[in-house]
Amino acid sequence: MFFKNARIFGSDFRFHMGAFEVVDGKFGAVLPEEVPADAIDLEGATVIPGLIDVHSHGNSNADFSDGDYEGLKTMARHYAECGITSFAPASMTLPYDVLEKAFATAKKIVEEAPEGCSVLRGIQMEGPYFSYKKRGAQNADYLKEPDFEGFKKLYEGCDGLVRIVDIAPELPGAAEFVAQASKLCTVSIAHTDSDYDHAKAAYDAGATHLTHLYNAMPGINHRNPGVIPAAVENPNVRAEIISDGYHIHPASVRLAFSMFGGDRMILISDSGRCEGLPEGSKFDLGGQDAWLQNGVARLGDGTIACSATNLFDCMVNAISFGVGEENAVRAASYNPACAIGCEDKVGSIATGKIADFVICNADYTAKRVFLAGKEL
Repeated sequence: MFFKNARIFGSDFRFHMGAFEVVDGKFGAVLPEEVPADAIDLEGATVIPGLIDVHSHGNSNADFSDGDYEGLKTMARHYAECGITSFAPASMTLPYDVLEKAFATAKKIVEEAPEGCSVLRGIQMEGPYFSYKKRGAQNADYLKEPDFEGFKKLYEGCDGLVRIVDIAPELPGAAEFVAQASKLCTVSIAHTDSDYDHAKAAYDAGATHLTHLYNAMPGINHRNPGVIPAAVENPNVRAEIISDGYHIHPASVRLAFSMFGGDRMILISDSGRCEGLPEGSKFDLGGQDAWLQNGVARLGDGTIACSATNLFDCMVNAISFGVGEENAVRAASYNPACAIGCEDKVGSIATGKIADFVICNADYTAKRVFLAGKEL
């Protein structure tokens, strides 16, 4: 099957007018010089890779940490409908037995691969190795110091599906944890009150990721630079950012892309079960009551929590904030694929990769979603 007359986001992270082929669920020729006469004419529509959300807790009144298989399928269907064709759900700070159940559920959906669902390509283990001071909406009752043996047991129990594990680098034993865990997956700094030296030590030990930039970490101070400058100056580190329009001011989103560059930024939703629920809804968040208020989730004390926005809309927001379109698309597709180690399969429109793609109009207000070459 050939598609022609398309504005294609190519593997060089630029848009090109041309055509592409889908063969047996994978991309064939991309931007070929010769195109069959019966190719489907897309009339100039924009074609981007299927998006990849590496930090979303849930949607549609379901949360990954519930450990409920039907709920996880509901989440995966909703992601797909939104143009998010791969995802790595995020857990929360919870007891190990609860995490074990959630991770087993992730393993099951990978094995069963239900049709019409976004593909689970990993897990982000967000907690419990966090700072009490910067716990944010994480449940303080379950915070722990770094525990590599406990982590390794969870990792092995789900056949290595944990692709990102988060840690506050100022905690006792953090650098040692990073050195060991980074041999298994991406290690990210998160929910931290760390100074520059502890953060730099973690990055030197092998951490290569920064979870939801600006949120649950110290700001930039010229005498106490902290986590963010330590991440910026290390070229191996990518940074997530929530561009829902509530968690981060648009100017700070633009600043982040200026600091890290388009090749190191990852757009995330950080959505919770409230995504898709009506305004004012009360819901559970890691064993705590939360409410959807004015488009964002908050705990009873007013602490901002997860978002109620999907990644596709976050990408559109980033474009509207002044982040270049090409940088925004890359940050929602190829860069997150690299963070969870699946860039050889998905994340860009390139020959031999899985044909996950989205056909959009110019302003991204309408879209058609394809999973492995099949339209939803």
